[in-house]
Amino acid sequence: MSVYFAEFLGTAILILFGGGVCANVNLKKTAGFGADWIVISVGWGLAVALGAYAVGGISGAHLNPAVTLAFAMDGSITWAQVPGYIICQMLGGIFGGILVWLMYLPHWKATEDKQAKLGVFSTAPAMKNYFANFISEIIGTTALTLGLLYIGMNKIADGLNPLIVGALIVAIGVSLGGPTGYAINPARDLGPRIAHALLPIAGKGDANWSYAIVPVLGPIAGGMLGAVIYRLFYKGVFDFMSVIGIIVVIIALVVGVLMNKSKFGKDIETIN
Repeated sequence: MSVYFAEFLGTAILILFGGGVCANVNLKKTAGFGADWIVISVGWGLAVALGAYAVGGISGAHLNPAVTLAFAMDGSITWAQVPGYIICQMLGGIFGGILVWLMYLPHWKATEDKQAKLGVFSTAPAMKNYFANFISEIIGTTALTLGLLYIGMNKIADGLNPLIVGALIVAIGVSLGGPTGYAINPARDLGPRIAHALLPIAGKGDANWSYAIVPVLGPIAGGMLGAVIYRLFYKGVFDFMSVIGIIVVIIALVVGVLMNKSKFGKDIETIN
């Protein structure tokens, strides 16, 4: 199996189980309808662990463009591999979204809430403020990439790494996931969001494209920032790519400020 197909497969598994737990909680007449945030966080943690078990030995199981960029900055993969990884992750996210739709096929019509249906596929802020939402995604993804790099520093018994990574996802979910639903992964959000837009889902609304930039650019900025911090403090390296990472973070925050002041920010929650 090629590393690129492995990333497609692993990301599809991630979305099948991660989107699946959101469907089980959000859609009516399921056995899990109305369950709490803990269930969703644990479901996503196990989803990541299962995806990592499936393809970790082949591609490294990035399953996330933000992680791919961070690992490229750290030298774990070549920059030439980055486009192929990201494209296959996005395609895997779309395919995983399709599988979730098929899995819960009768339940879409039974659920009137359009936002609940969209929430199966993609994230949304608990309080809409683009600047604050970008900060949340940047911090969450920085924690993710730093956590992954920290785990890689330690000698761990074979086979336990995916479970530890899954625990990291649960920790981020329960501690940092409330403000934005912790996308922390462009493929996890944009891929299924595209699937939502394309699929004939009964009674669906729009895909909330005005927010979609946050769970894409925010995690990219956070992933690069995590790599910058790790390389600076653990390897003593601050190079051209580190500068690029800082610039991407600044761009994300500026975009948040500008969106708050644009037509998209007319119903935002103020910070002070």
